[in-house]
Amino acid sequence: MEKNTHENCPVATTLNLLSNKWKILIIRELLDTTKRYGELKRNIQGVSEKMLSQSLKEMEQDKLIKRTVYAEVPPKVEYSLSEIGDTLRPIINSMKLWGVEYQEKISQN
Repeated sequence: MEKNTHENCPVATTLNLLSNKWKILIIRELLDTTKRYGELKRNIQGVSEKMLSQSLKEMEQDKLIKRTVYAEVPPKVEYSLSEIGDTLRPIINSMKLWGVEYQEKISQN
């Protein structure tokens, strides 16, 4: 049996791709519709411009999101989930359901 190293561990791959909470929240925002940078910034409470820009750039490189630039003045840029990124939908939905259950249980104590 092959040793489960960082390079061939599917869980490690997933964690590396979603390495910070901002990336998960970006995916959450893009599940329903395409959004512009300003909309993402407004909807993701607490994210700095630097972290949002860096996360979007990494996610585009990892092929989780698509960045569409329109030839307009001023420039218009939109972000959406790629086909690969959209496969994270059930994971994010499961996280949401778990979070609701957790919040309910905590509030009962």
